[in-house]
Amino acid sequence: MKVHVRNTIFLGVIALFAVACPTGLIAVGVIDPYLAQILTLACINAIMAISVNVICGITGQLSLGQAGFLAIGSYSCIILTGSGIPLPISVLLAAMITAFCGFLIGFPTLKLTGDYLAIVTLGFGEIIRVILVNLKALTGGANGKQMISVLSSNAILAFAVIGGILVAIIILLQNFLRSSYGRAILAVREDEIAANSTGISAFRYKMIGFVIAAFIAGIGGALYAPFIGFVKPDLASYNRSIDYLIFVVLGGMGSITGSVLAAFVLTYLQEFLRFLSDYRLVIYPIILILVMLFRPRGLLGTKEISFVKLAGRIKRIVLEKRRKNVFRK
Repeated sequence: MKVHVRNTIFLGVIALFAVACPTGLIAVGVIDPYLAQILTLACINAIMAISVNVICGITGQLSLGQAGFLAIGSYSCIILTGSGIPLPISVLLAAMITAFCGFLIGFPTLKLTGDYLAIVTLGFGEIIRVILVNLKALTGGANGKQMISVLSSNAILAFAVIGGILVAIIILLQNFLRSSYGRAILAVREDEIAANSTGISAFRYKMIGFVIAAFIAGIGGALYAPFIGFVKPDLASYNRSIDYLIFVVLGGMGSITGSVLAAFVLTYLQEFLRFLSDYRLVIYPIILILVMLFRPRGLLGTKEISFVKLAGRIKRIVLEKRRKNVFRK
């Protein structure tokens, strides 16, 4: 019990440091506003990468429509905020609306598997985009919809809020995966037939994973709208879904921290190579080819970066050195 409490406190300190340190650097001007915007956008991309990883890496299904959930979350947040609802409540309600849409879509589609599920979810994203284009009175049509928010004008607050939510999602999701529900989802991923034979309802836990992924994507969309300040129906395009899937493949299917790391690296790389104009788009395929050749399971595979284990190893190394010094004396 004491070890568990100690680990929780340690993780809390690490999480606070991960958000407070960059925020402080932005406040004192070490990180300029442009780089701060890239880091904040990387946080949103990391949230979306986690959403895709929940379905593809953890639940074991192939979905190509997560950008559709991003669009639903973004437009829901704008509409709710425009109705006079405070932004924090709008973000939560937008995520819940997106999760409900995920339930409605997942109920008929999760009976499919593999390529069939991928095609259906891809079609879902295109349907969302077409609906957003044609609902001009509500969504602004193809011209998009604008949103004025403090997050789009305050770089310090934007990173602190979005980065803090990203860290909270990582901690909550990893705790969920250690629960009985999380282990059941992993069992379904490993062998659906064996899971059914032991009394685990594969469809039920696939649905839970799908709804959780939609909820996380809804949060990402609800944060994207106030941060960027403008959204268009193209948010639901399959190109965005592919981009998020690339983050997951590069980081490792099933590795939450791996997909977050890949999202930060590729987001920054895309901006760093902007001087190459359209030629920078060639970098993604090259990176994917190299990863598939030399690291097919991604950078981390299914492993996670554990700060608790890292601290334990450092502690053991320090104690071992002390013991050696004592014996020498």
